[in-house]
Amino acid sequence: MVGRNEPCPCGSGKKYKKCCESKETISIEEVQAEELERILQTFYDEYPERRDIPAYLELANMWKSRLGGQLQEEMIEAIVLDEFFFHHRPDIWQSYLHKQQKKQLRPSVQRVLSQWQQPRIFIGRVEEVDEGYLTVDMIIDGERIRLRRESEKPVPVGVHLYCFILPEGTEEGNQHIAVSSLIFFPTDHGQVFEQITAQFKEDPSKTTEEFFKEYAVDCWEKLAANGYEGEEFSNFEVGVITHFMEFLDEHERHSEKLLDLVEDYLVEQQPNARKDVAIAAGAIRFGNDFSYFEPLDMTVKEIAEWFGVSPSSMNKYYKEMIVYAGKE
Repeated sequence: MVGRNEPCPCGSGKKYKKCCESKETISIEEVQAEELERILQTFYDEYPERRDIPAYLELANMWKSRLGGQLQEEMIEAIVLDEFFFHHRPDIWQSYLHKQQKKQLRPSVQRVLSQWQQPRIFIGRVEEVDEGYLTVDMIIDGERIRLRRESEKPVPVGVHLYCFILPEGTEEGNQHIAVSSLIFFPTDHGQVFEQITAQFKEDPSKTTEEFFKEYAVDCWEKLAANGYEGEEFSNFEVGVITHFMEFLDEHERHSEKLLDLVEDYLVEQQPNARKDVAIAAGAIRFGNDFSYFEPLDMTVKEIAEWFGVSPSSMNKYYKEMIVYAGKE
């Protein structure tokens, strides 16, 4: 046990009683993680500076000229911001880190910042999911990392993701965090990532980072050409949600809680249905029976008929929703 007058184990240089004693329920690792998160957030709050904005806008306008009308402008700008900082002007990031290192007292934070000099791009396929991390394999060379999850929203195995990564600074060398934009792609676009891998293998002289710096916008063009518009869900999942919402709108009902549950069910359970309307019908019956919205004066048969499915088809997914929501 650390004495109150002994140096604080967090490495701040202060006595324990003047530092982390009042944070007994917070571990040193949590204090470090909060400080690192603050450093990342502050960077995006302060940069780019006015003198760097013209160069950023030039790059952003080039991307918009090639992707405009296919991806939302705000999404393009967010993607290009990371490209600008980490592929085109890494000196901005490195200068910021140098300033932060001068301010830091904790050796543990200093050590992590020394590993953060060059964020790198990571486009990979999710292979495993646990409570805190995603196990992800790089599409090009198979490098496997554990990427810290940013929320409790379900992530299905098999989807692809895009982000710039940094070492998390733990004893586990392969654990990383996403710097900012962490984008997931529905399984509809798996063939695009196969095309990108094939393109990389055509020129083995380039490193992964060199390839993605040169062909970043080309990769996004391929995704757009395959129908990607920034959506989180596959075409089938979009169909379920659309039919579900159409029913609620027509019957003047609303339930964000049920919509969130349906979205999580679709992503996590990946139901294998022949018709998307069958899942939508099951979700509506579930919501009606468990009071997720003002109850409708409709029989089970009438709900199924509205969607044009059989009661047995609807009930299959109704029962799955009951189990998923823990209502059995």
